[in-house]
Amino acid sequence: MSKEEPDYLSINEAIAQAVYEQGWVVVDDYLPEVLRSQLLGEQQELLSEGSFRHAGIGKGESFTIKPEIRSDRVLWMDERALSPVQERYWSLMERLRQAINRRCFLGLRSFECHFAVYPPGSFYKRHLDQFQAVKYRVVTVILYLNEEWEESFGGELRMYLPSSDKEERLVDVLPKGGRLVVFLSGEIPHEVLPTTQDRASITGWFRDVADVS
Repeated sequence: MSKEEPDYLSINEAIAQAVYEQGWVVVDDYLPEVLRSQLLGEQQELLSEGSFRHAGIGKGESFTIKPEIRSDRVLWMDERALSPVQERYWSLMERLRQAINRRCFLGLRSFECHFAVYPPGSFYKRHLDQFQAVKYRVVTVILYLNEEWEESFGGELRMYLPSSDKEERLVDVLPKGGRLVVFLSGEIPHEVLPTTQDRASITGWFRDVADVS
């Protein structure tokens, strides 16, 4: 294992255990810095080429663009046409999928993800990643790509977690570059708070289906 390569066996086992015990986890420096930088560079290049589209809500015939709910722009990765850099990330997610399956027995069979960018002033109101049209999304995986991020920039991921007194507990996560957030898609409501800077990430989901037409 190279000096830049984290101990993914141990890290992934710890992530799987945390998902099993509490349904979510935040891990810093999940990626080698070189890979994070390469992914960010590729995202910025694709954005400059006009490849990104306004994100919407719903799926299929119910898909609509509602900027009052979410105002990010996205570009889906195509598993059949991944760049070499995307292939490296996809491979890491496959190892994580297997680790979560071994510990949590969730029957995860596949992965999907997209690049996401939140321009200044953008946000995503409270929601669940698993809903009627996408019940197959079981585990959400978010990787942040930003070079630097300060608290004053905003753009936190806010998770609404259950607590012992039946009141929700708020956990705000800064989108620090290299930080990975993993949580159960159908159990943890969350939102993206307004950002004052371009906010870059890869958002993905482990699914309990092999393919989605």
